[in-house]
Amino acid sequence: SCRTMSQQTSTPDAGDSKELKLLDHVLKTAVRGNPESVLNTIDAYCRSQQWMMNVGDEKGLILDEAVKKSNPRYALELGCYCGYSAVRIGRLLQDGARLISLELSEEYATNARQVIEYAGLADKVSVDVGPASVSIPTLLSRHSLPHIDFVFVDHEKTQYLPDLLLLEQHKVLRVGSVVVGDNIVYPGAPDFLHHVQTSPRYRTTYHETHLEYMPDRPDAMTVSEVLGYL
Repeated sequence: SCRTMSQQTSTPDAGDSKELKLLDHVLKTAVRGNPESVLNTIDAYCRSQQWMMNVGDEKGLILDEAVKKSNPRYALELGCYCGYSAVRIGRLLQDGARLISLELSEEYATNARQVIEYAGLADKVSVDVGPASVSIPTLLSRHSLPHIDFVFVDHEKTQYLPDLLLLEQHKVLRVGSVVVGDNIVYPGAPDFLHHVQTSPRYRTTYHETHLEYMPDRPDAMTVSEVLGYL
């Protein structure tokens, strides 16, 4: 997922936005009900036609591994964008597990829900619209959840740390929960990185990798296990 300037749906050229073009391409090209086909279609499109800031296939393997190891029942994503990482996470969830994705933009959320539904994952993945800073304090009560087992942080980079601190403050995470951060080098989230590497609350692994669809541009991801509220 990512943050780019969103065109409002009321503008005449909103139908030509790159996000809507991607959605149209997925609906015409990918196999309905097949998450792998949806992911491969988006990856191919973003490599050949229009670069877009999904987590992508290279970093996606790191995300996959973290999800499989965590095997979450209740997962959270900060930043849905076009729905790519929601599909990526959702396809690995066990029966009865849920992913809640928080997305600031109503336009992005509407598109992402269609991608998620097309991939056959609407029963596991839901998209809430609004700032994560507003959604997080009431997240558990609104969704009747005891805690969150897994978080993928991939929204506005300056919000990584404030929103992680909110997750801590409201005891949304449990001991053993996993927090994955994307775009740690580019565009970069240095305060978030410092926190997960130095706070006694986390055990963090730093993964050197590359920016999505740009193998010559370094990036990194963090995978942090919650050790406790120390």
